[in-house]
Amino acid sequence: MMKRSAFRRGLLLAAMSVSFAFSAQAAEKVTLQLKWLPQSQFAGYYVAQEKGFYKQEGLDVTIKPGGTDISPVQVIAGKSADVIVNWLPDALASREAGVPLVNIAQVYDRSGMMLTCKKSSGITTPADFKGKTLGVWYGGNEYPFFNWMNKLNLKPGKDITILKQGFNVDPLLQDQAACISTMNYNEYWQLIDAGLKESDLITFPYEDQGVSTLEDGLYVLASDLKDPAFVAKMAKFLKASFKGWDYAVKHPEEAAKIVVAEDASGSATEEVQTRQMENVAKLITNANTPKIGYLDPAAYRRTIDVLLLSGGDTPVIKKDPGDSAMTHVVWDAAAKLK
Repeated sequence: MMKRSAFRRGLLLAAMSVSFAFSAQAAEKVTLQLKWLPQSQFAGYYVAQEKGFYKQEGLDVTIKPGGTDISPVQVIAGKSADVIVNWLPDALASREAGVPLVNIAQVYDRSGMMLTCKKSSGITTPADFKGKTLGVWYGGNEYPFFNWMNKLNLKPGKDITILKQGFNVDPLLQDQAACISTMNYNEYWQLIDAGLKESDLITFPYEDQGVSTLEDGLYVLASDLKDPAFVAKMAKFLKASFKGWDYAVKHPEEAAKIVVAEDASGSATEEVQTRQMENVAKLITNANTPKIGYLDPAAYRRTIDVLLLSGGDTPVIKKDPGDSAMTHVVWDAAAKLK
């Protein structure tokens, strides 16, 4: 009897091992390339990973952080990612350069980009930019800025001086520029943490200036969308990611803890990341609604119009891509999943 019992236990364990192995093998792999280092800007994806939302959809997701020397566009073009986080201006410019990116979801429906200036520089309105040095991020982030300057009829090198800004706030702290590029959830607060008071600063949100463009969307290659299996996999990815974002918006402190745990450098703090999450939430107005992640065609169109007019004689994009750079197919499939 003991031998039979042990034999049965062995069969049971073997069956369980096969079942676990099959489950692990059945999990579909997805690689997500972020635009920057681990921070609450991407909290929804880390939350979806930590809370098991991806596993619930049968996905094995790898989240790759970005950095100063990492281009998400190059990563996906090299087939080292299935989906990337990127800004629509850079995605459209990349399309014209030969990388056929398509937006499958738009988590952020508002822009967090601002130009932040010291009041002591004498700037009170955009008209005061003339004759000043302005810090500008490049790598695809400069496009709405140049559209704005074109609207103001301010020519770089003549009416304003451009300082190619790193992803820090040093130019304003060291008075190298009158204004610098900031995000409402990140660099603006770095200035406050560095000792400046909010009363020392004046901000010009791109949303208020009519030159905002869509940030932090999810993009895939057009060729991959021809594969129904890929579309189905991405639909599950969207469903789980949206669940992660809904949770992060509702629980900013817990989301911050999850993000901090992903920071290999150890420099992130829960206090800063919680604050960042609270400000990121202001840019995701569709969180915890059925519309989360839906790309508004009007906002898409506005971004294209901004880019076509950007830079005067040298616009960011030369041709109107129409609807070829966006699709609701994956979002619609995700919405139908139970």
